[in-house]
Amino acid sequence: MASPVPRRVRLRPWLVAQVDSGRFPGLRWVDARRRLFVIPWHHATRHFPAHSGDDDTVFKAWAAETGKFLAGRDEPDPAKWKATLRCALNKSREFRLHYDGTRAVPPRPYKVYEVCGADGADAVTGDDFSCGGEEEEEEEDVSELQKLMSLSINDCRRDPVPPWPEEHPQFSSTDPTVPFMPPELPPELTPQLNPQLTPQLPPPGPPALLEHGVPNLLASPHLLPLTDLELRFQYRGRRVSALTVSHPLGCRLSHGGSLPPTPQRPDLLGHPELQQVPFPDPEGIPHDKQRRYTRTLLGAMERGLLLELGGQDLYATRLCRCKVFWDGPCAPPQDPHLDPRPNPMERERRVQVFSLQRFLDGLILFQKGQSPTPPPFEVFLCFGEEWPDHRPKEKKLITVQVVPVAARLLLELFSGELSWSADSVPLQISQPDLKDALVEQFKELHRLWQQQQRPEPGPQPQL
Repeated sequence: MASPVPRRVRLRPWLVAQVDSGRFPGLRWVDARRRLFVIPWHHATRHFPAHSGDDDTVFKAWAAETGKFLAGRDEPDPAKWKATLRCALNKSREFRLHYDGTRAVPPRPYKVYEVCGADGADAVTGDDFSCGGEEEEEEEDVSELQKLMSLSINDCRRDPVPPWPEEHPQFSSTDPTVPFMPPELPPELTPQLNPQLTPQLPPPGPPALLEHGVPNLLASPHLLPLTDLELRFQYRGRRVSALTVSHPLGCRLSHGGSLPPTPQRPDLLGHPELQQVPFPDPEGIPHDKQRRYTRTLLGAMERGLLLELGGQDLYATRLCRCKVFWDGPCAPPQDPHLDPRPNPMERERRVQVFSLQRFLDGLILFQKGQSPTPPPFEVFLCFGEEWPDHRPKEKKLITVQVVPVAARLLLELFSGELSWSADSVPLQISQPDLKDALVEQFKELHRLWQQQQRPEPGPQPQL
């Protein structure tokens, strides 16, 4: 059977009429004066619940209006319908994306558009666009990642201000059984809405880096914790301490220092504004010989080791007498056919140990399938013993693992996995549907019935 013939349709009058009609749940004006309207926008491949192909959505209606879909003739394709309308809105000069909740932190399944300018003739057809549906949105994630290439750690030394600070629409629920509610609007817009339809939500807190186990940071790169470093201290393979340093300059690792750093002589103990991080006390080590050797090494760490942030990079400077060996993404490459060569850190020489730009380059190649493995980002420091060598790191007396948090979050975002350090497990649980709600109602009725069947206590005997 022949495919439906694409028709030329003017997007603006058609879409404005749909908003006015109230036919589609959630498609409504949020500010008629400013010509702002909201469209429910669920992503089929992310954690938002997807709609079935039989849903009566504005995306399906646009596909039918432009001749791209005919009921009974074409297979339902909600992703293609949504991509077609999205491309039409992006191409039209009469609509402007005012707020994209799908790229907010945390994500919200709707977008707010503004009707711009006079009513012009933006006639379009379904064939005017070459859209890739959900795959195209994944490509947009890669392009957003490329925008981070010019991001500097220095940019995070200002107080982060989330986008749309006064116009963050709040969504009442992502449960498909709950009707779509209009966003919460600024005070000056609230009188134009029906107060019975406006959800009463608590004021939003600080932007969360993780929501349902998956961070959505690409749309707001200034929210990336570029200055956060996870430090994991291990004494002979046993973790004795772990903490996160969130200082815009970095930190200084030391032990037993009785003199504080001074601005007059930063070459002795580092910059005084660096966060001071002491090594854990070795008294908890059960073996006498190991504890004695560990004390000897810590006694040579009074001046410490500096971990300093600069631009897009992390640098290390060894000031202490204890020799430091290291491995990481910026270390000299090892020949896999030869025995590993120890990589010492020269004293009082600033060494680059991590580069955000190099990591992002590798992540883009990995995401495009041009690299078989994701880029490394962890830095391993070994104090007082050679590394790398033939002995495993778990046998070393003192080691510190340095993890740039921003790199870990970005890798988890694209791999779809979360490490235990994120304090979150990606549990797979479906959203409750109407049958689940019915079961809960029956349970509540059963509980009430049981309460009614209990005999009322009689009068207590008088003693």
